[in-house]
Amino acid sequence: MTQSKSKRLIGQRSGFLLTGSIIALLIAFSPYLFYLYEIFPDGPVWENFLFSYESKYYLNVMTAMWTYLGKITPLFLLLIWFFTCKHWWYHVILVPTIMYGYQLITALYQDMYMDVKPMDTNQLIYLAPFFIIIICIVYLIRIKIFDKIYGIDLSEIEETNISVFSATSEKDLEEMDDVKNSSDTDEDYYAKL
Repeated sequence: MTQSKSKRLIGQRSGFLLTGSIIALLIAFSPYLFYLYEIFPDGPVWENFLFSYESKYYLNVMTAMWTYLGKITPLFLLLIWFFTCKHWWYHVILVPTIMYGYQLITALYQDMYMDVKPMDTNQLIYLAPFFIIIICIVYLIRIKIFDKIYGIDLSEIEETNISVFSATSEKDLEEMDDVKNSSDTDEDYYAKL
């Protein structure tokens, strides 16, 4: 029984080691991914045996690939980080991931359709709903974690009758009247505090 259990643990460890090694190699490969733009021709058209690509917006295939790979490389690294992160806040990594994805799609659209209208200028307006949803999810996860760690029962807070609009106590009303009727200056009042 213990031999089969240890074999499973060794198999599980080697699986983690293999996965970690592959991820490390992918991260180490990322500079080479970025510099792949140097293999593309320095002209407006790239023809190969599969297809022909014409850069309409950048007028240079190498410049277009430099732009695309400048967006793909950080997007690739952010996705690795998102899928391997063990922290409770890993959903926040989606914010820059979505931003780079939007910029990549914008660059591709501009180059394919020769659309010179700058789509990248109002990206925050288009991405704001995603950001708000992600921030709400992260905040809810944070509340749940704090509830587990500190034992805060959120239902107890709701049961209390403390409110911004609750009635003011008699003592507070008397103090406010004293301040109104006092001949002290603001400096004197703050000095008493």
